[in-house]
Amino acid sequence: MTNLLEVQNVRRSFPRGGGEELLVLDDVNLTLKEGEIVGLLGRSGSGKSTLLRLIAGLARPQGGSLTYMGAPIEGPAQGVAMVFQGFALFPWMTVLENVQLGLEALGLPQAEVRSRALAAIDLIGLDGYESAYPRELSGGMRQRVGFARAVVVHPNILLMDEPFSALDVLTAENLRTDLIELWGNRKLPIKGIILVTHNIEEAVLMCDRVLLFSSSPAKVTADIAIRLPQPRDRTSREFEDYVDQIYVEMTAKRVERMRQAIGAAAIEMPLSHVSPNQISGLIEALAASPYNGKADLPDIAYEQELEVDELFPVAEAMQLLRLAEVEGGDIKLTHMGKRFADGELNERKEIFSRALQSHVPLAAHIRKVLDERKSHSAPKTRFLDELEDHMAEDAAEETLKTVVSWARFGELFSYNDDAASFSLENPT
Repeated sequence: MTNLLEVQNVRRSFPRGGGEELLVLDDVNLTLKEGEIVGLLGRSGSGKSTLLRLIAGLARPQGGSLTYMGAPIEGPAQGVAMVFQGFALFPWMTVLENVQLGLEALGLPQAEVRSRALAAIDLIGLDGYESAYPRELSGGMRQRVGFARAVVVHPNILLMDEPFSALDVLTAENLRTDLIELWGNRKLPIKGIILVTHNIEEAVLMCDRVLLFSSSPAKVTADIAIRLPQPRDRTSREFEDYVDQIYVEMTAKRVERMRQAIGAAAIEMPLSHVSPNQISGLIEALAASPYNGKADLPDIAYEQELEVDELFPVAEAMQLLRLAEVEGGDIKLTHMGKRFADGELNERKEIFSRALQSHVPLAAHIRKVLDERKSHSAPKTRFLDELEDHMAEDAAEETLKTVVSWARFGELFSYNDDAASFSLENPT
């Protein structure tokens, strides 16, 4: 098969305060061959959408190269179209006018513009809605307009940036099925597709190859070929095996990074915002039948209707607090996790508070500063400035927000948002 796209050693960073740079993509490599659907799988913020913008020619890398159809990508490439998560339709235009827009930009005769737009609308299942405005359409129908607008220009490559994530489960499933059927029947005027997703089942369902992305910065950590015929049966053992394999691959690397971070025991360890309620909820689900303290991550994700972006941060928080262990695609409650599950609210708070002081260096650091000050108080900036010496401003804010949420539940210290100040309610 011919290579439609080659990405080699691509690096991309963004400026941050103090003249430093935030590295988003580092040494990223991928190929897209004719006839392939390639999935980019990783949690939100891992750089997948940034990579799509580079492929589309909407941004330039600081290092490496991108080649489309044998030529370097140095600007918006004709023959590369994109479908966005948020529909991106012009509300003052009808369905037909929105779909025609890309063709008009190509300077085609008006008769051809209209006929091709109508054909794309019919192909994507919107025949009869040509004169409707976006406000009159459901989310699924608006996304169909987005697909029609992308395919009407007959692109060689279609880039899809989490196109189903803003839709309800049933609508997303229907749209995925229709797209796969059109692709399998060679009715789409497209040679290759790149799909950005954080839904593991979606990746296995749709893609020929799945590239796993790490975060901060993004790197391709695995390239997994999905050797299953279409249409694929979610309930088959082979399908489930691929889902399990990806969970194991993703958790193994994340667990190792988490262990390294725990071993470093530094206050600047970044934390994803996970609420105590989310932690408590997952602990309770794990403790209950049929899991009785241990579950496969794919099973608990399906049962609790959690995607990667939702499940992994909670599981990592539980591991950090020593309430659970994650290994080989499984999650298992520790002794303290089981005590938490069985305890009343006050006992849960005590367990949580001890875990914070023992295993979350930033929480212990804030408590120590408050204990040592005569006023038993300190401004937010006192700790935010420390964090920003080691991480981006938004990551520092999220880390501090997480510790505040956890400390409130554990009654370790208080935070007044209006005064932007930490304090002890009952100093000892």
